[in-house]
Amino acid sequence: QVQLVESGGGLVQAGGSLRLSCAASGVTFSSYAMGWFRQAPGKEREFVAGISRSGGSIYYADTVKGRFTISRVNAKRTVYLQMNSLKPEDTAVYYCAADLVTIPRRSWNEYDYWGQGTQVTVSS
Repeated sequence: QVQLVESGGGLVQAGGSLRLSCAASGVTFSSYAMGWFRQAPGKEREFVAGISRSGGSIYYADTVKGRFTISRVNAKRTVYLQMNSLKPEDTAVYYCAADLVTIPRRSWNEYDYWGQGTQVTVSS
């Protein structure tokens, strides 16, 4: 049974930092590109960051570039999202997702497996 479990969300003031983690089980983790997505109330789910199977290729949405960093440790079957200089507009439920391809894609409906999400709230 495939499971992706996110952790690390919470409430933080604007300008603060959070580090999200996503632990995978039931899959050959290194076979999957991984992505982070987010969804705010009343908005569509949007791509935040993606990382290739090896970690050698990384992609970011323009809205988070320079502030967020995605990384992965295949031996731990975990992907991370370090979020710095957080803004109120970053408030959303954050999801990790696994895609059985080499290079991560930006369309949420391409992904095979999803975590349950973790809430990130940034106060002004």
